[in-house]
Amino acid sequence: MQAGALAAEPPARAPAPGLLLGSPPVSPPGDRGALPGVSSVMWYVSTRGMAPRVDFEGALFSGYAPDGGLYMPEELPQLDRETLRQWSTLSYPDLVKELCALFIGPQLISRDDLTGLVDRAFSRFRHKEVVHLSRLRNGLNVLELWHGVTYAFKDLSLGCTAQFLQRFLEKRKQRVTVVVGTSGDTGSAAIESVHGAKNVDIIVLLPKGHCTRIQELQMTTVLRENVHVFGVEGNSDELDEPIKAVFADVAFVKMHNLMSLNSINWSRVLVQMAHHFFAYFRCAPSLDTDPLPAVEVVVPTGAAGNLAAGCIAQKMGLPIHLAVVVNCNDIIHRTVQRGDFSLSGAVKPTLASAMDIQVPYNMERIFWLLSGSDSQGTRALMEQFERTQSVSLPEELHSKLSEAVASESVSDETITQTMSRCWEENRYLLCPHSAVAVSYHYQQTDRQQPSPPRCCLAPASAAKFPEAVLAAGLTPETPPEILALERKEARCVAMRKGDDWTLMLRDTIESLSRQRVISS
Repeated sequence: MQAGALAAEPPARAPAPGLLLGSPPVSPPGDRGALPGVSSVMWYVSTRGMAPRVDFEGALFSGYAPDGGLYMPEELPQLDRETLRQWSTLSYPDLVKELCALFIGPQLISRDDLTGLVDRAFSRFRHKEVVHLSRLRNGLNVLELWHGVTYAFKDLSLGCTAQFLQRFLEKRKQRVTVVVGTSGDTGSAAIESVHGAKNVDIIVLLPKGHCTRIQELQMTTVLRENVHVFGVEGNSDELDEPIKAVFADVAFVKMHNLMSLNSINWSRVLVQMAHHFFAYFRCAPSLDTDPLPAVEVVVPTGAAGNLAAGCIAQKMGLPIHLAVVVNCNDIIHRTVQRGDFSLSGAVKPTLASAMDIQVPYNMERIFWLLSGSDSQGTRALMEQFERTQSVSLPEELHSKLSEAVASESVSDETITQTMSRCWEENRYLLCPHSAVAVSYHYQQTDRQQPSPPRCCLAPASAAKFPEAVLAAGLTPETPPEILALERKEARCVAMRKGDDWTLMLRDTIESLSRQRVISS
């Protein structure tokens, strides 16, 4: 979970769609400004160093940079003790506003407008705090990121990203078509964030039979004119192929204003930084000591979006230790432990299905960050990985990564044991992805390892994964609104084996463009 954990594979690295939607602002010569802050322009550069820098709007629309890299802030604001003390009493939404003010800038979105956009993004969350910390037995702190409409953490970042997107589209007087491939949760959160929007059409490809029944119904029962869902007879890797083919056609992308909302998008990483600040402020014993106390944040992940957000927060001065935990699809664990960034055969299906990911694409952001913004080195590393699917990190980079992040990999057996133990000790149901994180806490406490306070990120509600709850020998608890999905009308177009999926996707996109012309 693109605790980044609940992430689908991104489209292929075509020249960035947003750069083709109209020219996003590129920095004028010499306009570097002072240290980035609320009063200066925040510029974004590609991790591969071969693309012009852009402002937040340019990064939002682009996804990938034109050189195939991912956008990162050119400079990071450094937060002093006084700023951290001031932020320590803020609510989660207010922390999002502070971070977005730093990384967007008032030239693009005024502070008053930003407040309205973030409040609107969180208006349908079920919990008054938006994000809630559950304090359980024996020092177990679980940060519930799943109180949005689709019961997954992606509601947080996609809700805000969709608000920013619609604001800029209104300014540009444009309409876009968002194409999303999903392993389960990205699709439903993306649909929730834009359904009914007048300037966005969304096309979602879901892997029929490879996500839970609840995840599927959350997508297929949204019967809005701008929502188009396809059920693909294949897995999430296979459904990515037609998306990659479409995005590789640069002229087609430009003609139809296509974009993606996967976690390659900087806006999603930006909002996810707030998880780490909120976790720190809720779990730190006091901010009156010098140096400030540390908090360990445990991140279950697939595509490494939440991990990248944590590494950036660290670099800004937040005194957190990071532990990343994955299922048996362990490329990130092998990278941290041995510097072995390589594929290992096929994706293995697990109970934590949203973390069943081969290519954790946000690791590129982490490599760039920890290498001191070495775009040349990052480009060489990632291009070799794309050619050979295997890279050994340079010794210095591996050393910095293993200093910044601890890691662990867990089996399905450990996941179910963790879910059972947490229920027995706390009467608290974990989803399998959250259990991946909590298993690390149990491992550390059972070893009686001295550690700072620890906070486990919980990216989804157990209500979405009744199959895993049953596998753990527990009884699922299903909220009424999820039970109601079974009674709703569903709409989903089948992409069957033998069909030309790429042609079907192109035809749908072209049809939407024709309808726009007619309606205008």
